[in-house]
Amino acid sequence: MITEEMMKKMARLAVRRGVNVQKGQPFVMRASTRDAAFVQMCVKEAYEAGASYADVEWNNQEITKLKYQYQDQKTLQNIPQDAYDRAARHNHDKACFLSVLSDAPDGMKDADPEKINIYQTAYAKKMKDLQKYMMNNEGQWCVIGLPSKAWAHTVFPQLPIEEAYEKLGDAIFMTSRVDEKSDPIENWQKHDAELIEHAKKMTSYHFKALHFTSELGTDLTVELVQDHIWMGGGDTTPAGVYFDPNIPTEEIFCMPHRNGVDGRVYASKPLSYGGKVIDHFWFEFQHGCVTDYGADAEKETLTKMLNCDEGSRHLGEVALVPYDSPISQSGILFFNTLYDENAACHLALGACYPENLKNGTSMSEEELYAHGANDSAQHVDFMFGTKELKADGIRDDGSAVPVFRHGNFVF
Repeated sequence: MITEEMMKKMARLAVRRGVNVQKGQPFVMRASTRDAAFVQMCVKEAYEAGASYADVEWNNQEITKLKYQYQDQKTLQNIPQDAYDRAARHNHDKACFLSVLSDAPDGMKDADPEKINIYQTAYAKKMKDLQKYMMNNEGQWCVIGLPSKAWAHTVFPQLPIEEAYEKLGDAIFMTSRVDEKSDPIENWQKHDAELIEHAKKMTSYHFKALHFTSELGTDLTVELVQDHIWMGGGDTTPAGVYFDPNIPTEEIFCMPHRNGVDGRVYASKPLSYGGKVIDHFWFEFQHGCVTDYGADAEKETLTKMLNCDEGSRHLGEVALVPYDSPISQSGILFFNTLYDENAACHLALGACYPENLKNGTSMSEEELYAHGANDSAQHVDFMFGTKELKADGIRDDGSAVPVFRHGNFVF
């Protein structure tokens, strides 16, 4: 049940464990105006944790939709310098960032996809050099979800709106390991420890590649960069501060070689991108690049996503998630990548995480590129894991080691 007490527990988890605010550190929160009461809880928690200041960056999906309706393309391409300067100041001040997702997944379905693409591409390119702050984990960041009636209607369209809202709230609390009886921070300490062990096991194999097949038709080989590191659970900043970037998370993830992906992969879940829902889509890779693709719904949106920049047709992440994860077993399709990616193995087109390469966070862009890392202004996850997904780790000598059978780890 969505109660004030449960919301306070979620706020405490997000602030104390998610971004783990440190004494004297700025706290930046990005959220919808609909979530003002929850934002207030988080800001209070942040100040009590010792935050030096709190800055809330508000958004509103309906107002954003009006922007796409009335602004012309030239205006949308002109990203104000003060937006860049504000973000740069937060990075300079070593702020931590908490983002809350609660919008309707298809809230932009009636908006002009060309205008959405123009704005998102321009914004991503404007902010690209600032992206490293989070991609390199130079400061703490966390993304969480919060129920809204608009989102609930998309997930449970057959239910009365209030019942749908409560059901979505229960699902979000459950997958975030927030309940009435236990301490969610202790729950996350235990969960992270399990993910870290899986990641260490995968790293110890030093696989050259992973080969995936599924009942949907996926037959894909993903080469891994040399000296790769599998990551799972939380992350640690250079200053030694531990944080959980995603609440929830069920994945361990690694870095594919930019030019080492071959074969075809079929998505197992829809992808919400720019307020549009792309469904029943697939990609064909040759030497790491998407050379062909298709979709039953929103192919135009998919095309624009792939054409963001040169790196948007190459992979930056491969992630393993057991089919038996709590999110998968809930049977709920959230139409939200934060949740749906933690119900299935997934890949990400675009930027990589330098932490997945030994000494990667201290490398220059040129050094990362030389090791096979991908670079892009965007990072878009999509799901391909299924109940019958099979994955083998390929060693340097070509021998195969079973990693996944029937959608789950074999170790």
